[in-house]
Amino acid sequence: MAVHPDAGGRVGSLEIGATRVLRDDPSVGALMWGIYPMVPWAGRVRHGEFMFDGIARQLPVNLPPHAIHGTVFEAEWEVVDAGRDYCELRCPLEWEFGGVAHQHVHLHPDGATLVLTAAATGEAMPAVVGWHPCFVKPLAADLRFARMHVRDQDGVALADLVPPAEHPWDDCFVEPLAPLRLHYDALALTIGSDCANWVVYDEPADTTCVEPQSGPPDAFNIGGATRLEPGAILQRTMTLTWARPTK
Repeated sequence: MAVHPDAGGRVGSLEIGATRVLRDDPSVGALMWGIYPMVPWAGRVRHGEFMFDGIARQLPVNLPPHAIHGTVFEAEWEVVDAGRDYCELRCPLEWEFGGVAHQHVHLHPDGATLVLTAAATGEAMPAVVGWHPCFVKPLAADLRFARMHVRDQDGVALADLVPPAEHPWDDCFVEPLAPLRLHYDALALTIGSDCANWVVYDEPADTTCVEPQSGPPDAFNIGGATRLEPGAILQRTMTLTWARPTK
């Protein structure tokens, strides 16, 4: 496992034995390689616009016509501490509310744990945290959910929940029905989290993204974001666990 503080604090590569499970080529652009943190929002915010405390707010539109994935996935993170199998990273949130993001990445013999925190500092702010893992396309995937958010003609999630549509997906789901698992030749990879929302993007031929998020895309508008008062935090955990498939 390699972590890149200067490239959005992302886990840039992960090889388990001879199996490469992450897309690890930076030339494809910051949105589609490694596992990167999404703070202080995840997914799209429609036109970068939302209301907070009765005031209209405008985010930078970094994937026109919308704002996407927060402020830190291309930022340089400070390494606070590091060892052979772990690192602690920190990054200020460059938006009108201020705040700070913190990451803990810990590698285990049979998995990895990632903890992501958003903290409000000088003023109250809305927040969503999550991760965007870009996995090498698996041979098979067990990704079953009870419901999904409706997505409109602009590709943005709405509050309404419906039964899951057929693949391919670029959608936000809730209520996993079983462990979320990707199958490769030599191993099965399970993705776990205490996040309630999961975006699955499996449209590309070579990539499947399984993204745990504390709120849905456009949560600042449709609901699901967390309000943080100064000094408060929002923290979530993602786990990757790998094992050889049983016969």
